[in-house]
Amino acid sequence: MDRLVYVAMSGAKETMRAQAANNHNLANASTVGFRADLSAFQSQAVQGAGLPTRVYATDHTLGWDASTGQLQQSGRDLDVAINGPGWIAVQAADGREAYTRAGDLRVDVNGQLTTAAGHAVLGDSGPLAVPPHGSISVARDGSVAIVPLGQAATTVATVGRIKLVNPSAAALERGADGLFRLRSGSDAAADASVQIASGALESSNVSVAEAMTQMIELARQFDLQVKALRTAEEDAAASARLLQAG
Repeated sequence: MDRLVYVAMSGAKETMRAQAANNHNLANASTVGFRADLSAFQSQAVQGAGLPTRVYATDHTLGWDASTGQLQQSGRDLDVAINGPGWIAVQAADGREAYTRAGDLRVDVNGQLTTAAGHAVLGDSGPLAVPPHGSISVARDGSVAIVPLGQAATTVATVGRIKLVNPSAAALERGADGLFRLRSGSDAAADASVQIASGALESSNVSVAEAMTQMIELARQFDLQVKALRTAEEDAAASARLLQAG
């Protein structure tokens, strides 16, 4: 009886973990540049003394989905999307270089170019600063140009270029802040082949339909495992009554 209880209990616990990961993906279905988490169930034998008679289920995170989301036109000057592979370099809260696909940029009150999350966008020599301007644009290679405040529209000045990188997906890991970093702890080199589309944003690569289907499937699995626990409880109670009658 304890074998049934153990298998059902471990299965229900890991199903809850898988549901949490799936719900996290679903909650970020509208987050710009989000990459979905990947997870899968695996069977593991119980280690320890005695015969190997018990196997329990575990839910393992397999990394993240590296596929690109769709480009959506916004028409906003500071909305940029990576056109193909590549990443935008930003400065994380710990001061380290990190990478994102979220290109909803803005200029803060200090004149610094940042993401919507407040991370400073890096250029070739550090965070990009934008002087007071009448208009701003971002070129395909990441060059940021402005028309200085009070100047004619024909007076265009380039203030810097966004650092664009293209490390392999296997070399990256996602942090708790949602930003990606090189596993080696070093900084990626700028890659001139990375191109961006101005006036557009990349949507999340989460498929809402697949996430909803997965949610229903996991809920059914959890319900089945709970029923197994109840069956074990009922069988144990019936066995106890038989012993009492005997």
